[in-house]
Amino acid sequence: MKQMRLGRDFGWLWAAFAVSTAGTWLALDAFSLIAVLVLHSSTAQVSFLAAAGLAAGALLAVPLGPWVEFRRKRPAMIGADLVRCAALLTLPMAYVIDALTFTQLVLVSVVVATADIVFKSASGAHLKALVPADGLLVASARFETTMWTATSIGPTLGGAAIGAFGPLTTIVGDALSYVLSAIGVRAIRSPEPVPSGGGRRKFSWADVGEGWRYVWRHPDLRGLFLNTALVNGLIMVGAPLMAVLMLRELGFPVWQYSLAFGVPCLGGLIGSRLSPRLVRHYGALRVLRVSGVARACWPVGLAFTGPGVGGLLVVMFVELGLITCCGIFNPVMARERLQRTESDRVARVLSAWNITSTAVTAVLTLAWGGLAAAVGTREALAAAGVLLLGTPVLLRSASTRSPVPRLP
Repeated sequence: MKQMRLGRDFGWLWAAFAVSTAGTWLALDAFSLIAVLVLHSSTAQVSFLAAAGLAAGALLAVPLGPWVEFRRKRPAMIGADLVRCAALLTLPMAYVIDALTFTQLVLVSVVVATADIVFKSASGAHLKALVPADGLLVASARFETTMWTATSIGPTLGGAAIGAFGPLTTIVGDALSYVLSAIGVRAIRSPEPVPSGGGRRKFSWADVGEGWRYVWRHPDLRGLFLNTALVNGLIMVGAPLMAVLMLRELGFPVWQYSLAFGVPCLGGLIGSRLSPRLVRHYGALRVLRVSGVARACWPVGLAFTGPGVGGLLVVMFVELGLITCCGIFNPVMARERLQRTESDRVARVLSAWNITSTAVTAVLTLAWGGLAAAVGTREALAAAGVLLLGTPVLLRSASTRSPVPRLP
């Protein structure tokens, strides 16, 4: 089948996404690894680090959604890239002079989390303006394919780099990737559509809640919104717990830990390549429901991770199944979300979506850190996996296409 051409400017946006994503996954769980390997932090501290950065970042990003809606998107994306770069570079500088602290890690994670939300909101709105409606699924699938390709290679290279050059090496690579991303965004030449309000509308606190109101009045979006926030949160609570379980309790070397989460990401590459074909054959709604159910069934298996090769294979098998299902689900969800949202509200909806997902992940990560401290790491992983089994019920409200709501 002939490959759809989305144009030169989409190519630059795609390249910017690719390079920053490569940097992000090169530095997989970098903050957790630094906390465990350099600062010798406890399990509760590692979970707090993951949760506090996300929670504070989400709170700071609340007024930024409407601000982005009424501004041109490319300058916001470039600014977010440069802020993330500057914040990350403070870590190796502090490490070199033996001044790195847990508090600094938390503060940098807050800045990075806030800028992440700004970038995602602006880039999602810009994508809808840059790509025709019939190309959104293909564009989303290409982003998903790129992400999983980077994820499959990045952690393994990152683990090798940490082993060879030290624990802050991947942070430097991640920071530089944001500079290259900013250059890619700057290379886009097509004029941006005039923002809502002509780019001159003043910020109003009434705009802050509009993204959430819009989602809540739209049954299709509401179901996807609740499902993705809860599923992402329950999946992500396992990241700091698995770092503690594998690196500290089971004694896996860093390169094996990185391998366990890197190789299975090939499943995301497979899933994202299959996603458009499955939609053509079975329809978007059926693909969303089936892949949404399937992705919830895997994470409970992480509770059975043991030492040695057997444990490594368990993690890789579980992650392969989970990531393949996510690779199918995510592009379809992203396309449906954009298509069901009016153009003049995309940034606010995406901001509300990302803030909620980030906040839910933060709260659950903090709670699961306390749970792990109370009952054990393995038991906490099992609890998250069992709860995930109930999340597909939230997709039932996304089974029909309701009219796009108009808000005053």
